[in-house]
Amino acid sequence: MADPTHKNRVSQQKKVVSEISVTRSRVSMDEDDVFEDTSSELTPLSAVADAFEELSALLKAKGFDYDLDLKTFCDACSLVSILFGCLGLAFKFAELEYVSKVSDLAEASESYGTLNSVLDFDKQNDTVRTQGSLSRNLRRVRQGLDLIRALFQNFLSSDDCYLKEAASTAYTKTCAPYHTWAVRTAVYAGMYALPTREQLLLKLNETDESAEREMVRYINASLPVIEYIDKLYTSRNISLDW
Repeated sequence: MADPTHKNRVSQQKKVVSEISVTRSRVSMDEDDVFEDTSSELTPLSAVADAFEELSALLKAKGFDYDLDLKTFCDACSLVSILFGCLGLAFKFAELEYVSKVSDLAEASESYGTLNSVLDFDKQNDTVRTQGSLSRNLRRVRQGLDLIRALFQNFLSSDDCYLKEAASTAYTKTCAPYHTWAVRTAVYAGMYALPTREQLLLKLNETDESAEREMVRYINASLPVIEYIDKLYTSRNISLDW
C-alpha cells in the first residue's frame, strides 16, 4: 500500500496540475520585522518528472520482480493527462482514452492492489485482450506514456517551431499500429491544429531550458516503468502486438 508520505506528495502534485502552476512561498519574520521570502515553482511538467523519477527509483531499487502498487502507479499516470491536453485537438482522442483507462485502473486499485494482480486475474479468466478489461486498459496507458516519451524525444531533437513532424512521428511509432483507420485518420488530420513550439512552452509554463531539463527527466524515468509494464505481459507469455 502507498505510504502517507507518498499520498501527501501525490496530493500536492495533483494540485499543481489542476492549477497549471503553483508557487509555494515561505515567509518568516524575526523580531526586527525582517522578512525572508523563498519561492520555488513546480510546473505540470516537473510534477510529472518528479512522479516518474520516484517510480523509476523504486523499480530500480526493488528490481523488475517487484509487485508495484496499482494506486501509486495510477497517481503518477494521472499527472500525465494535462500534457495530452496541452497538445490540442490532434490528441483529443488519445487524451480521452488515456484519462478513461487511468480512471478505470485507479477505481480498481482497492480491489486488485498491484499491477501483477490485474494481469493474474485477466490471464486466469482469459480476458487480457477483452475490451474493457484492466489488462487491456493498462496496455493502453503504457502506450500513452510511451507516446509522450517519444514526443519529448522528437521535440528535443529538432528546432522546428511547428510540432507536426515531431508529433506525427511519435504517434506513428507508438499508437497508430493499434488504432483503427478512422482514429488514425482523425489524429493525422488534427496534426495541423497542434500548438507551435512557443505556444506549447507557454501552456506548460516552461522556457526552452527548463522544458529540456524536465523532458529529459521524464524520458529517462519513464523508460524503466514502460519496460516493467512490458515484462508483466511477456513474463506471462502475452505478446505485445496489440
